[in-house]
Amino acid sequence: MFQQNVAPLVPRTLFSAEHEEFRRSVRRFIAEEITPFHEAWEEQQHVDRKLWNRAGEMGMLCLTVPEEYGGLGADRLYSVVYLEELLYSGASGIGWPVHSDIVAPYLMNHGTEEQKQHWLPKLVSGEAVGAIAMTEPGTGSDLQGMKMRAVEDGDELVLNGSKTFITNGYLCDMVIAAVKTGEGDEGGKSVSLVIVEADRPGFSKARPLKKVGMKAQDTCELFFNNVRIPKSNILGGEKSVGQGFIMLMKELAWERMVIAVMSVAGARAAFEHTVEYTKGRKAFGKPVASFQNTRFKLAEMRTEIEIAQVYVDRCLDLVLQRKLTPEAAAAAKYWCSDMMNKVIDECVQLHGGYGYMMEYPVARAWVDARVMRIFGGTNEIMKELISRSL
Repeated sequence: MFQQNVAPLVPRTLFSAEHEEFRRSVRRFIAEEITPFHEAWEEQQHVDRKLWNRAGEMGMLCLTVPEEYGGLGADRLYSVVYLEELLYSGASGIGWPVHSDIVAPYLMNHGTEEQKQHWLPKLVSGEAVGAIAMTEPGTGSDLQGMKMRAVEDGDELVLNGSKTFITNGYLCDMVIAAVKTGEGDEGGKSVSLVIVEADRPGFSKARPLKKVGMKAQDTCELFFNNVRIPKSNILGGEKSVGQGFIMLMKELAWERMVIAVMSVAGARAAFEHTVEYTKGRKAFGKPVASFQNTRFKLAEMRTEIEIAQVYVDRCLDLVLQRKLTPEAAAAAKYWCSDMMNKVIDECVQLHGGYGYMMEYPVARAWVDARVMRIFGGTNEIMKELISRSL
């Protein structure tokens, strides 16, 4: 179990006693229900489906969903707690962030009452696993360049196309997919979001993709071959046709904060493991931590982690006030994920050859971390978004 032994340079003030009690519950759940099985899940490239049901039973899913839909109605700091604990423990295979903090908020903030009543209780309980499908082969971060279309046919829409790199795709029971609607192609104005049930004829899933890291997280390609859905499956109802890009822009800021939170927590976990290792490992008759180069590297990493933490915590404070700007979230995502990769690479170096062995947490963190600079919009896209506000 992860133990934070290096005290923060600047004490954190975000969390209440209730948040910290929830943290202890999450930490116990991870230690008992996730850590013992994570290596086996990496071999099969997805977690066991029963984990979702167990997480729902223990109140770990969709924490911000209002009580009327089966949730706790908690603030987003509860999400921050479980995000940090997953990274502290190295549990990179758990797809809760997409399910709880991306799919559920789309439904809460943009869905019709019927859509909320039908799906939110199932997401909270773990009866249904949610995914979101935006990226397509060949388009990457260019959401306006997507090709997948939804063609109107009476009271139905007919979907054709494919999506790739879909987290929770292999186990999902429902997916919110971004599609092009209408006759022409007006860029973002043609984008709509639709709910697709996994048992729809014509909908299929490929085997989980073989990734460099995050091997226990089921990520796959999804195929839509003349999939028919009722128009009532348009997120927000028929009045929301063409509003998909606006919905995406409203929700992406939080998605990027999720990545920033995970990046800082992941860097902190690797740093803690490295401090412990360098104090115990000897070279030339004395601990590696006693060499000036090691001390300076640790000092640099601690400083960068702490600076990132202060910025992220301030952004989270703005999230609670509903004042966080997309540019601030983009800055958090890009800088913190860059920092995470830099820190973990230094941690590997300080471990020497053992840092390259997968039995060490720092090696697993190294391969898991690289994608942080890519998903949620590449860091180059983040810089473009920031520059537009100048």
